[in-house]
Amino acid sequence: MSDSGSPAGLPLSPVRRFFAEHIPEASGEVSAELVSGGRSNLTYLLTDGQSRWILRRPPLGGLTPSAHDIGREFRVTAALNATGFPVARAVALCEDSSVLGAPFSIVEFVSGQVIRTQQDLIRYDHERVTRCGFALVEMLAALHAIPFAEIGLAGFGRPQGYLARQVNRWYDQWKRVATRELGDIEVLHARLAEDIPPESGASIVHGDFRIDNAILDESDIASVRAVVDWEMATLGDPLADLGLHLVYRDPAFGPVVFGAAASVSDRLPPVPALADRYAAVSGSDLSLLDYYLALGYFKIAVIAEGIHARHLAGHTVGAGFETVGSAVPRLVTGGLRALAASRRT
Repeated sequence: MSDSGSPAGLPLSPVRRFFAEHIPEASGEVSAELVSGGRSNLTYLLTDGQSRWILRRPPLGGLTPSAHDIGREFRVTAALNATGFPVARAVALCEDSSVLGAPFSIVEFVSGQVIRTQQDLIRYDHERVTRCGFALVEMLAALHAIPFAEIGLAGFGRPQGYLARQVNRWYDQWKRVATRELGDIEVLHARLAEDIPPESGASIVHGDFRIDNAILDESDIASVRAVVDWEMATLGDPLADLGLHLVYRDPAFGPVVFGAAASVSDRLPPVPALADRYAAVSGSDLSLLDYYLALGYFKIAVIAEGIHARHLAGHTVGAGFETVGSAVPRLVTGGLRALAASRRT
């Protein structure tokens, strides 16, 4: 078998051998196309002409290994399959890097739509877009309510000390990926470390929950068919997940995803309304939300810098990466602003 038709980052010969040996439902020669490249794990659509699957592998030249854990996302997806929470069915995991040069996972293809840009929202009226925003934050609350020990995830993470580890881990990642001096991020890290609050609880956290990490129903965008991109999932403080989700509403995040991320659209519900809906559904106390917002800004700034670093090194696959670096200082400023608000309350 040749590698004819191989998309960037995915040699097809070893993929076809793997399918022949491990995916009994596959029949015929598998072909592939790139779905999304380089901001998160690389995502490919595979088909044998009858069935379809999604293959995920880490980005080329990845500098933030904890942010691209293929095995982690496969295991949490497999555990959630039995709960009714909308995820793709887990099919196979290959942690032998000799096959493709990196670990990879395969899950079922879920039909639907992914809303990535503000342009994607244009064909929907205000009522549908509003319902979509609230449905997503309600889905996040539902995830946090799942009894993780009962579905075999008791050892999936260490909830105690989660916030301190997040502050330290993302600062360590910054030192790995930084392409420039940025004094404000040093200030943000120091203040986050000083102000760590008691954790609000322990739950499964997605780690990157936003509108374009959900597959939505074609006819009703308020219906979530599957939540995807679980590579940063763990057990931890659920409000860190909420804070990150709300930070994605800030226009400062726009350049990170195709220059006009859907999550920053002013047609989606505003941050206070989303926070209120989460509190109403979950019963959570959000009095310290500003700290979690600041942590979210810090995390996104580091991730954006990592994407920018891979772009400068020529390791990104696909288009639209030239704007990502410009978002980093603005995100850091957002984090400092949130911490200032936190200190005033």
